[in-house]
Amino acid sequence: MERNKVRVLFVCMGNICRSPLAHGFFEQWVEQAGLGARIEVDSAGTHSYHVGEPPDERARQSALRRGFDIGQQRARRAQASDFEHFDYVLAMDDENYRSLECLSSVTHKHKLKLLLEFAPHLNEREVPDPYYGGASGFERVIDLVEEAARGLLADIRQRHLDV
Repeated sequence: MERNKVRVLFVCMGNICRSPLAHGFFEQWVEQAGLGARIEVDSAGTHSYHVGEPPDERARQSALRRGFDIGQQRARRAQASDFEHFDYVLAMDDENYRSLECLSSVTHKHKLKLLLEFAPHLNEREVPDPYYGGASGFERVIDLVEEAARGLLADIRQRHLDV
């Protein structure tokens, strides 16, 4: 395992809406910052409802409108081994945070955070699930992810990279 890489995992319930949007958006930011060789990005879900499926069509369309493509991603379920592999395991909401806590050993609990902890100025804890709503919910997810991405990238640079 290449240890000079910082590894980030975004997690929602089914891995077809919020976490793929966060994955795609953050991956794009990392590339634009010239850090693609130093930061690995992935996503997963706490449930296996959609394993192997692409992201929700509305999520794909919202991503394309914002200039990034998530169409190649496929849903997978989070596993206990993710806590060994990833430096950051970022849940979209409290329910998924609690599910991830059950997968993590005490040794790796420090890696688990809510994504919006990296955007404290928003005064929000959770990225809402847009699945049962309209297209505007997916746009809201990207807005929240964008705000959190700034803080996350700053944290990675400060704690892990000499950048």
